[in-house]
Amino acid sequence: MTDFEDHTWDVQDSDIWADTPRAFRTSNEPLATPWEAIFGPLRNGTSDNLVIVGQIGQSLDGKIATASGDSHYINASAGLTHLHRLRALVDAVVIGVGTAISDDPQLTVRRVSGPNPVRVVIDPRGRLPRDAKLLTDDRTRRLIVTTTSVKIDMPEGVEIVAIEAADGKIAPAAIVAALASRGLHRMLIEGGAKTVSGFIEARCLDHLHVIVAPIILGSGRSGIDLPIIHRVRDALRPSVRSFRLNDEILFDCDLSAYRDPIGIAKKSM
Repeated sequence: MTDFEDHTWDVQDSDIWADTPRAFRTSNEPLATPWEAIFGPLRNGTSDNLVIVGQIGQSLDGKIATASGDSHYINASAGLTHLHRLRALVDAVVIGVGTAISDDPQLTVRRVSGPNPVRVVIDPRGRLPRDAKLLTDDRTRRLIVTTTSVKIDMPEGVEIVAIEAADGKIAPAAIVAALASRGLHRMLIEGGAKTVSGFIEARCLDHLHVIVAPIILGSGRSGIDLPIIHRVRDALRPSVRSFRLNDEILFDCDLSAYRDPIGIAKKSM
């Protein structure tokens, strides 16, 4: 049976958030309510010394964008604020190059207090433009994960992480190991759907946060796309908790039982 707990705190506006990023990293004491219930499970990994959390925002019918690709914004203010809180708690935020090109995100913490995470783009073929917003030099580390066969020309200060790839695809476990070897132990896999789905399929997520907005698109792009199964009994059955974020619902899916331990890769030279 799926463990489903219902929490109905309104966590959009809280005066007690300000000290949470520091306490999350430096204290063993429970975080203030409601942050311990929501973010406490992300403090420590159960498979190894890493914590990897994925995040998607979707409609009631499981869509993250319309058929034309419009996604601004499926989630309302509370859902976006939750995303920024996640960014403030992790060491690195990771997106695929498709999301970087189509959305041109900043990947900073702007809606809440806290430090900006290291910004990481998975770019196997060197497609990311040099003027992407996330490459802005704001004294935050910026990393491009690519393959050993691709040469990328990036602005000064951008770190290139070259990883061996099979058929041009970089294994999620290899990405995690390479980032961990660079001191990044809590990671947020923020998007897009292909990237998050790839990490789920590779058993590389401890938690998946799904924020469901009260809208129905009817058609469009699905949030999670995994290999076909033929029997319901073969489906993933994570333990699930829910939290109300104003009019949206956050589902915290605990995937740690499915996660494979990940070794630390050597740094590329």
